[in-house]
Amino acid sequence: MKSIPKTRHTAPPVTSGQLNGRFTDLDPDKLRGGYYTSAEVAAWLCAWSIRSVDDRVLEPSCGDGAFMAASVTRFAELGLRGPEIANQLTGIEILAPEADRARDRLRPTLGLRVQDAVKTMDFFGWWQETQQPAFDVVIGNPPFIRYQTFPEPHRSRAMAIMQGVGLTPNRLTNIWVPFVVAAVMSLRPGGRMGLVLPAELLQVTYAAQLRSFLTDRFARIDIVACNELFFEKAEQEVVLLLADGALADASDANACRVTLTEAAAVAEITRELPTAFLAAAQPKTIRHDNEKWLKYFLTEREIAFMRDLRAAPVTTTMKTHASVDVGVVTGKNEFFVLSSDQVAELGIDGYTTPLVSRSVQLKGSRLGKADWNALAASGDRVHLLNVTADQFDDITAALRTYIRYGETKEFHKGYKCSIRSPWYKVPSVWTPDGFMFRQIYDFPRIVLNSSGATSTDTIHRFTCRTARPERVIANTYTWLTAASAEIEGRSYGGGVLELEPTEAERLMMPTQLNGAMPLIEADRLIRSGCLDAVLEENARIILKGHMGLSEEDCGTLRGIWTKMRDRRMARRRAGKGAAAAPRNAGE
Repeated sequence: MKSIPKTRHTAPPVTSGQLNGRFTDLDPDKLRGGYYTSAEVAAWLCAWSIRSVDDRVLEPSCGDGAFMAASVTRFAELGLRGPEIANQLTGIEILAPEADRARDRLRPTLGLRVQDAVKTMDFFGWWQETQQPAFDVVIGNPPFIRYQTFPEPHRSRAMAIMQGVGLTPNRLTNIWVPFVVAAVMSLRPGGRMGLVLPAELLQVTYAAQLRSFLTDRFARIDIVACNELFFEKAEQEVVLLLADGALADASDANACRVTLTEAAAVAEITRELPTAFLAAAQPKTIRHDNEKWLKYFLTEREIAFMRDLRAAPVTTTMKTHASVDVGVVTGKNEFFVLSSDQVAELGIDGYTTPLVSRSVQLKGSRLGKADWNALAASGDRVHLLNVTADQFDDITAALRTYIRYGETKEFHKGYKCSIRSPWYKVPSVWTPDGFMFRQIYDFPRIVLNSSGATSTDTIHRFTCRTARPERVIANTYTWLTAASAEIEGRSYGGGVLELEPTEAERLMMPTQLNGAMPLIEADRLIRSGCLDAVLEENARIILKGHMGLSEEDCGTLRGIWTKMRDRRMARRRAGKGAAAAPRNAGE
């Protein structure tokens, strides 16, 4: 592997005192991604990656030393003893208290040499100051920290490393990504990397470059997933990335062998030797584009089927027929989203717009005025404070009183409100043709809107382009759209599937919109819990009748949807709670 140009920086450790400065408002867990790997998983990864007493091992974010301790044990199994092991180990940790814990953990074996093995530094600064590649093995669990949360100068160093190898990070790039990039560039030819990474590796857009980067630089990649969450304290789905055969130079033509193996429980993985566990893994055909690796939970035949279907003239993307946009970003739902009783009590009738604020308020495939009135009567918060431009000169005393109340609570100082003038004017309030669930539990439901309501950003707004809204929406109730949603979306530890607008617009639909089960009938069936009956009938009308798919094709689509859906829902049923997906909400 070619080294990249270095820029020298001093890289001081972060002390406890500094946690109250640059790292204000970050608890230690969030600062360093902070959910430590179990001893069993660390030992399993070390057993796979460390194969010789001559291996030089790097742990780029060693924390309290779980992987370092497992490495010491592994070297001892291979015949290396005592302080000699320190010659083979380098652990980097930015937090001084954690580095001290790692040294205390290793001192009984490494003795005074522990100071050489564990370095209290910023990994990115250390990496820029050292000559790379210098290691045979990289192991660890890099921190999962959002771009905005990671402080300077560490963030700029991390982004510079990515840019130095031709990658283009952005404000969505989580800090685990440059950790992986620098780790790869630390490996000698033939080296190995065993990391615990968030499942976002498989599915998010900001990791698409990384997926190609990895397949260009390794001979083989094994991904190990588990329906039981690896971390006891966090609803974060992770995978084990085992990358072998580091190449001296990246190559787009590299025929990287990628496999994905899944287990029901962590113990199912760790009770077997890595070689035995991975022996039955089936390789997947890789595409060097933005295709998500979620697809690799499918069989090779199913993957080929979905690729062929996407390329077929009978299918198109949802973007052809409709646009998907985020809902209204209020900046403070507590102030702007109100119930009927609140509107009456405040005396601000005439300054509100009908609203849908929660997906649970959407029961079927249609939302009419009667449905919205029922929600309002039941006390749901379905009114949006919406002071329009033509009302600014005619604000009543009651509304002025409410605005002053918001200012006493300092709502106007929140970021979204502070960049508006006036702060209480909510932008982008318009009524869509339909609503699309942002967070999905069973099916990517789209609901026809004839209520005159808009939605908050917990629900996407759906606007039709090519046909009447009823026809467009009716044609989304198929196994075709459902299966592609499971592949295009991203799932989280609690089992929820999330679709951002650009992902939603990639869902597959029929190219030609013909007949489908009438939405009024679909609405009745969905409200009574009979979604499957809708999908069965639309398989007959749309998939087979209009698109010409065979019975076997329909069965394959249904199987893909249910397999992917049931996989993520199993985590929800596992008893660890159903955490909501992380949000960059405008509230």
